Amino acid sequence: MQTATPVQRKAPRPRADALRNRERIVTAAREMFVEHGPEVPLDEIARRAGVGNATVYRNFPDRDALVREVVCSVMDRTAAAAELALTESGDAFEALERFVHAAADERISALCPMVSSTFDQHHPDLEAARERVESLIAEVMDRARTAGQLRSDVDVGDVMIAVAQLSRPPAGTDCFRADRFVHRHLQLFLDGLRAPARSTLPGAAVTMEDLRRP
Repeated sequence: MQTATPVQRKAPRPRADALRNRERIVTAAREMFVEHGPEVPLDEIARRAGVGNATVYRNFPDRDALVREVVCSVMDRTAAAAELALTESGDAFEALERFVHAAADERISALCPMVSSTFDQHHPDLEAARERVESLIAEVMDRARTAGQLRSDVDVGDVMIAVAQLSRPPAGTDCFRADRFVHRHLQLFLDGLRAPARSTLPGAAVTMEDLRRP
């Protein structure tokens, strides 16, 4: 008697409501990390997301997993902004401008304390998201540089530092009250990136490797 070959079944896809709950948790966590820092209680995140604590832990077994997902999510959205700028802007420098303003809206400055926290910075998901966004930013900048519109003495690290610093409110000021000035000051920075350069910058262009070097 021949034994039937067992049918290989695919893993079931997550239900739509489960995916929506996960997205709500990540969105709520991102908002609260911006407002209060990465140590905000998980039950507060669950409350803002409109889910129970068990749903949070079912999706993210610990705080590090949630923080990592928020960081990856912001990087993915920043990469998408770079892709959109590349495809929709015929002018190379305008693409860079669009990307910089969109990256600031993602509040990437809030990533700084999270990326320097204790979670695994070499997790495959995090490294893949980082490589993708850095490659796309370099492409946006290379296009503007090739067109003769971007000064030659700047690199990806220069842009990311400026976006992070200019989208972070000064100490002692209300976080969201300062938001109304962010794009004004980013445009001042962008005007300083245009070629021909009107001054000589001290030091060398800053790469992302420079930023990660101890």
